Amino acid sequence: MEPLTEKQQKVLKYIESRLEKNNPPSQREIARHFRLAQNSVYQLISYLRKKGYLADSSGHRALRLSREYLENIKRPEGLPVIGMVAAGRPILAEENIEQYLDPGEVFKPTAKMFILKVTGDSMVDVGIMDGDFVVVKPTSEIANGRIGVVLLNNEATIKKVYIRRNRIALEPANKAAGYKTMYVKKGAGNVRIIGEVTGCFRKL
Repeated sequence: MEPLTEKQQKVLKYIESRLEKNNPPSQREIARHFRLAQNSVYQLISYLRKKGYLADSSGHRALRLSREYLENIKRPEGLPVIGMVAAGRPILAEENIEQYLDPGEVFKPTAKMFILKVTGDSMVDVGIMDGDFVVVKPTSEIANGRIGVVLLNNEATIKKVYIRRNRIALEPANKAAGYKTMYVKKGAGNVRIIGEVTGCFRKL
């Protein structure tokens, strides 16, 4: 099958998600969802049909996946690896998932867990290096001193978390680099605890 552009992939995934809920989208709904002109959506749908991903069909809500594509779909194995966290979207939104990885039996992952790829060296003193992957258990509560994932200004950061009376302390673990603890007001709209780190691994 012919490869898809990034925009075509996003539209296809959206159609798939709607079909899984037995609620096929109209082209107008697709246009509204992606903030595109209907002519653009018409062209995208045409390309998806020509490339073999959608079946030829007609009607207001007649979008269907092609048999060829359905036969080639493989259920992802492992946990989702989250890339960019987009403003206004859940961290596990399809737009944020880059790939799936199996962290192995050592972490005993559950279906609700996810993986974040680490960027930066602020946690090297606890063995979390730049480029590592951390397994995250979703939770909005975390014990003081545990390593958590915090959504700060719509970006995910990994730090030791300490809940104080009126503020949250996000403590790095890299004494040599001299990173300083960040303090954010408790209950502020720009900060949210989204999970606790349960393990770390790296691909060799």
